[in-house]
Amino acid sequence: MWNKNRITNLLGIDYPIFQGPFGGGLSSVELTTTVSKLGGLGGYGAYTLSPQEIYDADQQIKSITDKPYNLNLWVNDHDIINQEHTENQYQKAVEIFKPYYDRLNIEVPPLPPSFESRFQNQLQVVFDIKPKVFSFMFGLLDQDIIERLKSQGTIVVGNATTVDEAIALENIGVDVIVASGFESGGHRPSFLEKAELSTMGTFTLIQLIKDKIKTPLVAAGGIANGRGIAAAMTLGAEAVQIGTAFLATEESGALPFHKEFLFSEASKYTTLSRAYTGRLGRGITTEITRELLTATDQILPFPLQTTFIAPMRKAALEQKKHELVFFWSGQIAPILKHKRASTLMKSLIEEANELMG
Repeated sequence: MWNKNRITNLLGIDYPIFQGPFGGGLSSVELTTTVSKLGGLGGYGAYTLSPQEIYDADQQIKSITDKPYNLNLWVNDHDIINQEHTENQYQKAVEIFKPYYDRLNIEVPPLPPSFESRFQNQLQVVFDIKPKVFSFMFGLLDQDIIERLKSQGTIVVGNATTVDEAIALENIGVDVIVASGFESGGHRPSFLEKAELSTMGTFTLIQLIKDKIKTPLVAAGGIANGRGIAAAMTLGAEAVQIGTAFLATEESGALPFHKEFLFSEASKYTTLSRAYTGRLGRGITTEITRELLTATDQILPFPLQTTFIAPMRKAALEQKKHELVFFWSGQIAPILKHKRASTLMKSLIEEANELMG
């Protein structure tokens, strides 16, 4: 059976379908639990949350279902070098973003306060709540951390955008590797090279990684229906991770207009940009991403760029100037059909059953 393999056996799920763990408030308890209750692996992105918020979300999820879900954090949660560099980048950012602030009739914000990494405190909560599945991005964990997680019964999942990253993840002993193709919406979770040098398509990436490692693989990027599942598993994946299709559902934490955009003609065009957060990510092409496509050296380091942009994004949404907003999306958005997570999940299973028996 197509839905029985090393990953489904390891995780105790019925179907090898992962829901992408969105950060920045886009994940929701309702979406996560819906996918898990229907036999997949719900995902909850927690990199922006405090330890208490992570604990509370875990308690909410576990109060609704005893099925496993994937809790996701970012190992490297900032790109700040030093204060002098930040101040220099702020002056450059003011220069290129001031015209947009002027169009919205709002003041350019001051230099954002510095940012202290939260990962170690967040990781302690993972040890406390003992999730069935823990995934991490943007880096590697020490092997002793991996061993401690495994000893408490947590399955550990790493994210790779290149073959070298997949090999590095296998060497530290992760249980499963998500191979993230550049078709994916949201941030590129590269960690060995700059993200601009890690832009391989999902189906090429799966085949190249499969040839080099033995760890079970999850294909992520450009998958939104049963045909995509069948293709990925034919090429060597043992599960798929689906992001944009679940982001577009009523249950996700995305804004209503964001979801409308994902079902609109605008979704045919996406761009990889650093303009909105300081890290490379894919979203729907708008005026601002077209104009700032090459401005990669004129923005603040992540996540200070997100803080700097926040007033502009808020004003643009309030004034309905959506050409100045970057909405996360993968390249597969134009084929989206389902607006409820349960309907999407059932359709994925039915289509995969028809194609793979």
